[in-house]
Amino acid sequence: MEKKKVLFVCLGNICRSPSAEAVFKGIVKKEGLAEKYEIDSAGTSGWHAGEPADRRMKQHAVKRGYDLTSISRKFNPDVDFGHFDLVIGMDDQNVEALKSMAQNSADIAKIHKMTDFAREWNYEEVPDPYYGGEEGFELVLDLLEDSCKGLLKKLE
Repeated sequence: MEKKKVLFVCLGNICRSPSAEAVFKGIVKKEGLAEKYEIDSAGTSGWHAGEPADRRMKQHAVKRGYDLTSISRKFNPDVDFGHFDLVIGMDDQNVEALKSMAQNSADIAKIHKMTDFAREWNYEEVPDPYYGGEEGFELVLDLLEDSCKGLLKKLE
């Protein structure tokens, strides 16, 4: 059985996309579908490459049972578009950056925005919590839980 490969992308790959990776992994594991998926995350910038997730994001995620263990890396269009079935940006800026790196229409067809899969929350984007307070990290997790459930429903 070929795994479905999903890559979550934000700007620095230390808050939103590693959280999306952890949340989606948690949801597919809970549903008994972990063996059907390969899940990863990356950033459109390489500013934080090699670093773990933001400590504040990790603290909020742990409270909900998610473990952010990924190490930040920069999105590599030459490899990632060919490897992943879906490339999901957290906001319009990420989606536009991904589209600018696409090499053909097949690459562009793989690009989606995280909130397009939301079912309960009505947000256009997953906002970057980096410069905000605690409530921003909680909002990110609320939006990701909702959107990841919607994503899984679409994929299954």
